Amino acid sequence: MSVQLVIAEKPSVARNIAAVIGAAEKQNGYWQGGGYLVSWCIGHLVSFAEAGQYDEKYCKWRYEDLPILPQPWQFIVPDEKKQQFEVLRALLNRPDVDSVTAATDAGREGELIFRFVYQMAGCTKPVKRLWISSMEDAAIREGFANLCPDSDYDALYQSALCRAKADWLVGINATRLFSVLYHKTLTVGRVQTPTLKMLVDRDAKILRFQKERYYTVGIQSGSLKADSGRIASMDEADTLKNACAGASAICSSVKREKKTEQPPKLYDLTTLQREANRLFGFTAKQTLDYAQQLYEKKLLTYPRTDSQYLTEDMGQTAQHLVSDLLGLLPFAQGLALTAEVGRVLNSKKVSDHHAIIPTAEFVKQGFTGLAESECKLLNLVCSKLLCAVAAPHEYETVTAVFSCAGNEFAAKGKTVLVPGWKEIDQRFRSTLKADGEEETETLNTLPELTEGQSYSVVSDISEHFTSPPKAYTEDTLLSAMERAGAEDMPENAERKGLGTPATRAAILEKLVQMGFVQRKSKQLVPTKDGINLAVVLPESLTSPALTAEWENRLTEIAKGNADPDEFMAEIEAQVRQLVKTYSCISADKQNLFQSERVIIGKCPRCSENVYEGKKNFYCGNRSCQFVMWKNDRFFEQRKKAFTPKIAAALLKNGKAKVKGLYSEKTGKTYDATVLLADTGGKYVNYRVERKE
Repeated sequence: MSVQLVIAEKPSVARNIAAVIGAAEKQNGYWQGGGYLVSWCIGHLVSFAEAGQYDEKYCKWRYEDLPILPQPWQFIVPDEKKQQFEVLRALLNRPDVDSVTAATDAGREGELIFRFVYQMAGCTKPVKRLWISSMEDAAIREGFANLCPDSDYDALYQSALCRAKADWLVGINATRLFSVLYHKTLTVGRVQTPTLKMLVDRDAKILRFQKERYYTVGIQSGSLKADSGRIASMDEADTLKNACAGASAICSSVKREKKTEQPPKLYDLTTLQREANRLFGFTAKQTLDYAQQLYEKKLLTYPRTDSQYLTEDMGQTAQHLVSDLLGLLPFAQGLALTAEVGRVLNSKKVSDHHAIIPTAEFVKQGFTGLAESECKLLNLVCSKLLCAVAAPHEYETVTAVFSCAGNEFAAKGKTVLVPGWKEIDQRFRSTLKADGEEETETLNTLPELTEGQSYSVVSDISEHFTSPPKAYTEDTLLSAMERAGAEDMPENAERKGLGTPATRAAILEKLVQMGFVQRKSKQLVPTKDGINLAVVLPESLTSPALTAEWENRLTEIAKGNADPDEFMAEIEAQVRQLVKTYSCISADKQNLFQSERVIIGKCPRCSENVYEGKKNFYCGNRSCQFVMWKNDRFFEQRKKAFTPKIAAALLKNGKAKVKGLYSEKTGKTYDATVLLADTGGKYVNYRVERKE
């Protein structure tokens, strides 16, 4: 009897699928039953080979060996993943398996993971694709009822393959090239380097900023207050203030405008990461991790999406969800909401997956048993769905201009006419603890005003300063990554920006991990090495516009509108050109990334500087052999750390007062003066001059 093999991306997903399709019997590395075998990958089971596998000479990093351009590409299975790969290879080649279902995550990366395993196992059996946006039982059943031939996703696979190869080629070659030139490991990446450059550019703007002082004069009559424009000097402001004192102000114009603020769109991954960062301080990676956990628990739809709409056949589902949520969410109790679901439906704006929304399973289960972080994220997604289908927010603005002492003063006010979706948003935000620094909007209601009316006023002066640009937070950086290079792109380009919603979080984490960026509270700030790296690299590697153009080309390849071979040929040409252009750099630049050495004192032998190393204090003169080792037996026997302070005193005075030396004889500690007894040989000696 023939069986169908289903391959998921993770064990937890395989378990969910197996339960729905009746493969209830657990085996070693897979589930079986109901005519199915269900197994799993562990993320990327098959990877590109390391450079050294193509040729042993690549194990060393040398300029002469660049560029490295694999032909043909080779693949490996990492040791820790071999066991599961062998399970899959055996299953794929089992005689009773007549067809395979690719059930890895429905996106570019998931397609690549499955194809690599399928090819490496040497399988040629027909493949169908499971494409779902939710892990709910009903969605899985529906997905199995509508399997497509995997060949429908060939273009998506080509796009994924091009991205992976381009990242490998640029990463390996540029990293080795600049590391060799600057004598320090400098990791360069197709997306991470332009992202770093954006942080460095913002940092430079902040540093160059010079604040300017300015003044405004205010006039007041009862609750009515109006302000002048900016005034550069205090004298000028003072003159105006005195002119207004005791004078009358005439209302010269009152302008009323009715305005409408449309409801927000639903969440794609980037907007969810941005708001969770702003409200809860979650990093982009934390938000993706929590969303992925909720997806695997069947409570949230697929998170790695770049769409903010639902497909048109989901109207009924959305309608039911909204009415159920009104009863479930504490902040929505007693809310009168007529859901306009049509506003969030647009099949044309959904490519791989629809927007992120809670599932019907969540309505059944509620928040029971969830971690606080998961509850916060679910609440956020629920409130966004309710806001998105609520009525627009309508308000009226009033701008009144007054004339006093020959000068104009303006007062602005705002009145809400229809709260609409903002009422839901405010209800939700009032439930938040002080996680975020959200500014609540203050309404300034002006009294009834008529043109020509006269007021007697008092006046005052306020001092102000211009503000510098703000450092990026994950929220604002994700937004900038999404928009990067957009102004240089054709208007109809579908995917602009740096990276994809699924990859941006990992990029930020990597920059922090490599020491090029640091987190200061919610801010992301480049380090000295990060600034230097962004400055020394060529524009072809740091330009957000060029990288955004690659991203757009990859999207075109995924749609079958661009040639993968042409794309790869261009990447290879770029790598060749890079290596050719940067064959050498000036001597002074070579020390750019050397860590600053700490001078401890002068060498007793040659009077050059003595520096602190990791394990010793050494003379900077290479021909001089003077060195004091931190793990010297003299200090170790006496259970005393050989600190830079002790070393500095020994070099300056030939002796150092040291407290708490341990005596092996008595088992007690004592204070003493330690003498430096340098014999001029390989090792330095020390003696104790005991305190009287």
